[in-house]
Amino acid sequence: MKPDVNTLTVLLGDKNIAKQAYRIIKRLRKKGVTEEEIQQMLQEIQAHPHLYVNHEDWGRVAAFLLDAPEVGNGEREQTESEPLRAQPLPYSVFGADYIDAESIQQMNNAMRLPVAEAGALMPDAHVGYGIPIGGVLATRQNAVIPYAVGVDIACRMCLSVWDIEAAYIEKKKDTLKKFLGEHTFFGIDVSNPSPLPDDIWDKPEWRATKVIRSLRKKAERQIGTSGTGNHFVEWGVLEVMEEDKDLGLPKGQYLALLSHSGSRGFGAAIANYYSKLARERSHLPKELAHLAWLSLDTEEGQEYWIAMHLAGDYASANHHQIHRRIAKALGLQPVKMVENHHNFAWKEQLPDGRTAIVHRKGATPAHAGALGVIPGSMTQAGYVVKGLGNAASLNSASHGAGRLMSRRAAFRQISQEQVRRILQEHGIELIGGDLDEAPMVYKDLKEVMKVQTNIVKPLAAFYPKIVRMAEPDRRPWARED
Repeated sequence: MKPDVNTLTVLLGDKNIAKQAYRIIKRLRKKGVTEEEIQQMLQEIQAHPHLYVNHEDWGRVAAFLLDAPEVGNGEREQTESEPLRAQPLPYSVFGADYIDAESIQQMNNAMRLPVAEAGALMPDAHVGYGIPIGGVLATRQNAVIPYAVGVDIACRMCLSVWDIEAAYIEKKKDTLKKFLGEHTFFGIDVSNPSPLPDDIWDKPEWRATKVIRSLRKKAERQIGTSGTGNHFVEWGVLEVMEEDKDLGLPKGQYLALLSHSGSRGFGAAIANYYSKLARERSHLPKELAHLAWLSLDTEEGQEYWIAMHLAGDYASANHHQIHRRIAKALGLQPVKMVENHHNFAWKEQLPDGRTAIVHRKGATPAHAGALGVIPGSMTQAGYVVKGLGNAASLNSASHGAGRLMSRRAAFRQISQEQVRRILQEHGIELIGGDLDEAPMVYKDLKEVMKVQTNIVKPLAAFYPKIVRMAEPDRRPWARED
C-alpha cells in the first residue's frame, strides 16, 4: 500500500512532518525508488532516527523523531511537574566488569526519574535508547515508558523441541535447510505469501484505537516473518543437562528449532507513535528525552498499554506461525516449546510489596520457576534456564551475551573471510547474515552466565547448526546500529 499523508501522520505522529515526508516520497518515486524501498526507508527511520539526522532528504524527519517539537514560546510542553532526583536511586549491577561506562550512565539517568522505583542492570548490557539494552526499570504503577520497552515491542525467543536424535541434523541437513528456505521470510518490510489461520485476528483489541486499526493490514502481511539485525531462525541440538519437572525432558540430545523476532512493523509503529507523544508531554531535558513516560491514568497511556499487550500477543503468534509451518513440513509435532518476551513491561510486585510497572528492555523474565531462553551467538551455545526469583535483579536475567562492538564498528573491523573461517571451525552453516552479526561482536556467554548463577539455573544447552538470517543489505537506510 502506498503511504499517503494520513498514513504517515499515524506513523510519524505529526501532520506537518507527515507532509514533509510525503514530499520526499514523491521526489523519490520520480527518481525510480520502488514502493518496497520506500517502506523500508520509513521503517528504518522510525526504528533508528539517529542514523538519518544528517541525511539530505530525511534529516528533518529524523530530527523530529529524536526530539519532541517545540511549542508556544519555544519551551517544551510540560504536563509533569516533578523534578529529576539529584542522585540516582541505588540499583543492582550484575557483571559490572562486562558493562561499559555509557550504559551505566544511561541507567543512572533512568534512576533519577521521579517515577522510578527500582532498577537492575544485566551483564549483557549495552547502550540503547532511554535505558540500556539489558536494563530493568520499575516505575510507579501508573507510569509506562515506551522507549524502556523498546522499538521492537515483545521481541522474544521461541524454542521447539522434537524427540528426534541430534544426528538427524547431519543426516538431513539439505532437507532442514530447505525447510528454512521455504518457511521463513526475512527483511524490513517482507510479507508472508501464505500465512496460516490464526486466532490472533479475533482479538477485539484490533478495533480498540485508530492507531491500531491503521496498522492491522501491515500486521496481517507480516505475520510469520522475521526482521533484520540479530533476528534469526535456526536448527540446532538441544542437550538437556538436568532433568526438571517443568521442562519435562529426560537427559539427552534432541533436534530443536530456535527463533528470535518480535512484533515487526506493527510494534515499531506503536513504539514510535507513543514515545513521541510521551516526549511532547515531558518536561525532561533533551538528553533524557527518551525516558519520557505516559501516565496510565490518561487516555494515551491506556492506548499504549492496550497496544503494547496486543503487540505481545502478535509477536507470540508470529513465532508460532513459523514453528507450525516447520513442524508441518517435518511431519511431527514438537514435544516441548519454551518461549519468553524480553522487551516488555509488566505490572508486578516489588520485593517490598509495592505494585510497579517493570520494564525489561533486552532482559529475560526470571521469576522463581519460570522457564526462558538465553540465546548464544552461532558459535556459542545458548541456554534454556529456570528462574530463581532473585529480588535484587527484579526477577530478571540477561537476554543474551551482549554486544562487544557496534554494528558500524563490525563493518569496519571484521572481514567476510574471518567470519567464514570461524563458522567453518565450529561446523555452523549460515544462510544470509552480515558482518554486524558475526560471532566475534558478542561477549562470551559462558562468562556472562557465571555472574547469573543466583538469578537463573541452566537446564539445557542449545548448539546452533543451521542458521538463517536476513540477507546482507548495504543500502544506507537498511543499516541498523
